Amino acid sequence: MDDSLVDDYVNSNETTKNKNVMPQNLEAEQSLIGSILFDNKILEDLPTNFTSNYFFDPLHSNIYDASISLIDNGRLADPLTLKNYLSDNKHNLDIDIEQYLIDLRDGVLSLSKARFYAEEIRNCYVRRCLIVIADELIHKANHPTIDTTPDQEISNTEEKLYNLAEKDQINSGPSDFKTVLASTTKQINSAYNRKGKLSGIDTGFSGINRHLGGLNKSDLIVLAGRPAMGKTALATNIGFNAAKSSTSDKNEAILIFSLEMSAEQLAQRILAEQSTIDSHRLRSGDINDDEFSKLVVTQNNIHSLPFFIDDTPAISVSQIASRARRLKRTNGLGLIIIDYIQLIQGSKSSESQGRVQEISNITRGLKSLAKELNVPILALSQLSRAVEQREDKRPILADLRESGSIEQDADVVMFVYREEYYLDKSEPSQRDNENQESFNERFIKWQDRRSAAEGKAEIIISKQRHGPTGIIQVQFEAKLTRFMDLVQNERLPDQIY
Repeated sequence: MDDSLVDDYVNSNETTKNKNVMPQNLEAEQSLIGSILFDNKILEDLPTNFTSNYFFDPLHSNIYDASISLIDNGRLADPLTLKNYLSDNKHNLDIDIEQYLIDLRDGVLSLSKARFYAEEIRNCYVRRCLIVIADELIHKANHPTIDTTPDQEISNTEEKLYNLAEKDQINSGPSDFKTVLASTTKQINSAYNRKGKLSGIDTGFSGINRHLGGLNKSDLIVLAGRPAMGKTALATNIGFNAAKSSTSDKNEAILIFSLEMSAEQLAQRILAEQSTIDSHRLRSGDINDDEFSKLVVTQNNIHSLPFFIDDTPAISVSQIASRARRLKRTNGLGLIIIDYIQLIQGSKSSESQGRVQEISNITRGLKSLAKELNVPILALSQLSRAVEQREDKRPILADLRESGSIEQDADVVMFVYREEYYLDKSEPSQRDNENQESFNERFIKWQDRRSAAEGKAEIIISKQRHGPTGIIQVQFEAKLTRFMDLVQNERLPDQIY
């Protein structure tokens, strides 16, 4: 919530010319300021997110900020030291600031109630913000615009309410470097204590974890591939591995927006992969009693995992944001997966600007959401047909559909590539006027390549803001729609560049 909005609203809105109608408790503000002046150590007992913006009276806000500055510099905050920093303030010209500070300090009855005063001040602040949000909603509902739909207004209002509800996100605006540095050092220390292990969410793939350090908070990770490469299967594997990993100890949900497949289809894939039962046989019901029993056991083992599927078709970024915020508020949220970017519905205003601009707005919205919720977003993307025109089918960044915006907004871009798929489509046949010996030689070469590529796939990291790019070799089981680390004796070394 932008704190200036509250002041602007109070000063300009005709229904609130009398500021007393706005929730406030000046006595609590005076008591808290007095407690701080009486004993500076009181600040240590206040909530860590308490800020001067919570005060209704600008003078009290200024006194609080000046006190913090003095104390942070190892100095005493009392009426004598503060008066020089406040006397020139426009709000203080009509009062004796020193006497006012003395009266606040001497009027303290109990230091033990300071934290309760702080909570009351914050509660009044939140109520003021709610009035502003409600008034804005009423105004926009009564004065609709062509570019904004009612659903968008709901989403915008929900976003404001979410930010207001999140203690750590109430204060928008710049963060001082001291705070940022402390947070960064804490992250580094946490990674150090893991002894080289993950800093982010466990993907279940050692190569990806090694390159990326897991999926990191606020990152937009794009996973792209041509149809039939297995990008949905890989994303689902990653999501389910994350749900089973240590992050689930924090009850952080994994949320998949499946815009192409139904929730039942996705669940069936997961059951096939977890039970190691052929997915085709599972779909057709062609399983025996032992396999059915195995399926039941698998279901019982995984049904309570923090794994959520939303299969709403043609969903917009604002709807994704609203549902993600709601889930984070109620269940916690560790990872968002979106399958896939090109199926997300753009805004009405961007439709006339062309598909490239529409995708640009979508990816920018997803990156903003990742930062807002402080979670990684793994978004799948289609590739252009240009891949099929080249002899080397391995994808590159330029193959991304609407590549400029996706490449720019993504923190990580990964491709999934299976040479086996293309080799199956290119089985050689004997050419006209080709002798048998020459054909046999070509066929054997193809067989050797096909055999070497069987059951293998490459995850190509083509962009990463935080570390190296490279190629990771993994195993793919088509019958189970499952990607895995290569078994030890078959494992090829990752290529790093």
